[in-house]
Order: sequence, then structure tokens, then C-alpha cells
Amino acid sequence: MHALIADTEDRRHTMLESEASTEPVDNPLALESQICFALAVASRGVIGAYRSVLEPISLTHPQYLVMLALWQHEKLPMREIARLLRLEPATVSPLVKRLEALAYVTKTRSDSDERIVEVTLTDTGRELRKTAEAIPGTMMAKLGMDVDGVRELHAVMQKIIASVDAAAEVEG
Repeated sequence: MHALIADTEDRRHTMLESEASTEPVDNPLALESQICFALAVASRGVIGAYRSVLEPISLTHPQYLVMLALWQHEKLPMREIARLLRLEPATVSPLVKRLEALAYVTKTRSDSDERIVEVTLTDTGRELRKTAEAIPGTMMAKLGMDVDGVRELHAVMQKIIASVDAAAEVEG
């Protein structure tokens, strides 16, 4: 039964591919010509590829991003983490809570303003950085990219981010 379902799925996928390839290249609404589609698929794929690399250190991709910010800055207010990651503070809070449960970070109220919650790496969190230093190389290998390819892709992504930010400023 499973083989039949898999075969049916393979045929459906092949049919969808052949239908997509018959779309005229000049069709402005062709799925494969949409930047949003390409970015969404690439993003899901890359984040999915991180899963097996981050699993041994008990991190999800969003938690890894928080740790990257803290490895760079050691101690940050919760709102600054949210700003750096371009997330809402309410989204960052559960990420930090999970990192705290893993003993990678601690949360404390600021001495100067008790409304500010500061997040600091623990010794365990600092030590984890040594393991994490291998992740970029591992990911380049998984994605079949070299340093130059990653730099080129990063530059293109930075241009897209800057364009989106500029458009948001004009609209906002």
C-alpha cells in the first residue's frame, strides 16, 4: 500500500513538474518565476537542513539565531534581541525561556531600569560556542556551497533586505 501511495505521489509530482515546465517563460504569474516562491522554498529548505545539525546541541533554528546574537554580544536586553532578529519581543520571550531551561542563558532585570529584561550567556552557553563554530562549515558542505558562494548569496540577500526596509519606510 505504501509503495502504491509513493508511486502515486511520484507521478503527481512528475505531472506537476511537466505542467510547470509548459508555462510560458513570459507569464508574469508563473509560480517558478515568483521571487516570493523561490525565497520561501529556499528558506524552508535551508532551515530544514539546519535541523539535523542543531539537534545534537538541543537547539531549534530560531533558538540558534538568539544564541548567535548572544555569542556576538554576550549580554543583551530582550528588546534588542528582538530588534536584531527582526522579531516581535513576544516571539523572542519563549525562545529565551527555552534557552534558559537548557541552562544556556539567564534572564535578569536591569539594575538601571527594572522594566528591561537582560539576557546573558551562562558558562554552558559560552562553551557551546566552541561546538557551534563548526556549524557554518557543516552547512556549506550540506548545501554544496563554498565561502565565495555564501558571500555572494549573502550580498544578494542583504540587498533584498535593504530594499524591503526602504519600501517599508516609504509606505510607513
